Amino acid sequence: MLKNTPTLPTTDAYAQRLALLAQSAHRPLLAQGLRGVEKESLRVQHDGTLAPTPHPAALGSALTHEQLTTDYSEALLEMITPAGHAADVMLEQLDTLHRYVYESIGDELLWNASMPCVLPPEEQIPIAQYGTSNIGRLKHVYRRGLALRYGRAMQCIAGIHYNFSLHEDIWRLLQQHERVDGSPLQYQSDAYLALIRNFRRSSWLLMLLFGASPALSRSFVRERAHALDTFDADTLFLPYATSLRMSDLGYQNTSAQAALRADYNSLDGYLHNLANAVSQPYAPYEQFGTQRDGEWLQINTNVLQIENEFYSTIRPKRVTQPGERPLHALASRGVQYIEVRLLDIDPFEATGISATTARFVEAYLLFCALDASPLLHEAECTEAGNNFARVVTQGRRPGLELSRGGRPLPLRDWAVELLEQIGPAAALLDAQEGGSRYGDALAAQRAKVEDFSLTPSARVLEDMRTTGRSFVRFALEHSAQHAAGMRARPLPRELHAHYAALAARSLQQQAEIERTEVGHFDQFVAAYRAYTLNRISV
Repeated sequence: MLKNTPTLPTTDAYAQRLALLAQSAHRPLLAQGLRGVEKESLRVQHDGTLAPTPHPAALGSALTHEQLTTDYSEALLEMITPAGHAADVMLEQLDTLHRYVYESIGDELLWNASMPCVLPPEEQIPIAQYGTSNIGRLKHVYRRGLALRYGRAMQCIAGIHYNFSLHEDIWRLLQQHERVDGSPLQYQSDAYLALIRNFRRSSWLLMLLFGASPALSRSFVRERAHALDTFDADTLFLPYATSLRMSDLGYQNTSAQAALRADYNSLDGYLHNLANAVSQPYAPYEQFGTQRDGEWLQINTNVLQIENEFYSTIRPKRVTQPGERPLHALASRGVQYIEVRLLDIDPFEATGISATTARFVEAYLLFCALDASPLLHEAECTEAGNNFARVVTQGRRPGLELSRGGRPLPLRDWAVELLEQIGPAAALLDAQEGGSRYGDALAAQRAKVEDFSLTPSARVLEDMRTTGRSFVRFALEHSAQHAAGMRARPLPRELHAHYAALAARSLQQQAEIERTEVGHFDQFVAAYRAYTLNRISV
């Protein structure tokens, strides 16, 4: 059993906000927030190698389809659920998208793991294509720039992004109750940034509980230096790792971005830092140039080509209008929702994420939203980053200590404390929904903290050890099992026809964009690069 540890007292702000939302007149607002999932999966062949085929026409246009697209590689499929109010509906939609994909990709499989399959030589990893329109070419050139800057293999890492918002009336209610001056949108933006600060302080917990990438194929690192142990001839790993995807082997190793620290203390500060990064030249990227022999290599030579290149674990977001840059949307209309970007694909779940995980994440995010959130200054930001890095590489190490306020604290003790604090948020969600599913999700995480062998990362390594399988063989066999299960449940004819119609319509939309295109691509890029951020008060 875990030893008893004193917990931090519940902050007055947290207790008061919980009590306010627990009132019968206000509690129904909790059911009106929005959530959605974006799940990436490599298309692979039955031998576990990357599929060389183009994005299937049956899936529609990767440029214009709102639910089925590609990320970096032509083989890296992305499935996007529409924003909705219920986690159950979201997960059902994700399941439906998987089943439609399996009915559309022949005998290929979806790689249901975050770290990639066996990859071909770098130059043979296909970069996604989006057609001949200016915007389609821009998306392709951006990805060519990513290949130059970070390598193609890293861009084949897959994950799950969880989009989350509370209903705007909740923010208005809290602003009125707390008598905070300013516009409702300003309060809402400040509140989401406060959520992000709390997330940054404690998101290592999600890596402990849901990290599922403790091992990888040797083909991923190739000749790069690393500090991994050898599992077998084909597999590298770390014995206590939770998520190598989020280590310096993956999205935390991003050269110019290492010095880029987003300011989450104010929207103005966040916008300023990111706007500077997309306009500040970076000498190593200048050596590549933007064109070679008349062919575009990258959009620009700045620290970031575009704001979405910033590899953060969480982002403030606002739905963009056609042709609008994400930073301009935030500047003009404030923060609308947050995007959690650190979840690994769970290889034991057919869609990569379970209902239990989704419910805990929502209770955790509600806690982050309602708890007091002091400004995050440089020393604490560095401390949070170090804690996160420690957990992704050695989170299950017995006796592991993290640092809080400059003092060591056992990871288990802090995890227990956080779960206790998340408890009232889960109870509030259960009171609204009826039942105990959020409390049950919380209990499942308590069990993992009691026994690290229950975590996904430990289960992956145990499966590999007991079966003698390499990482690739482990991921391939689980992917094949999930594929068989999906294909055994074909979509009803009307639902398949609905998704086929969406695909056909998206292809027509792309064709129409290309047919009516005006202006040369060089001019289009010049206009895009000339973008400057004009802050508009919200």
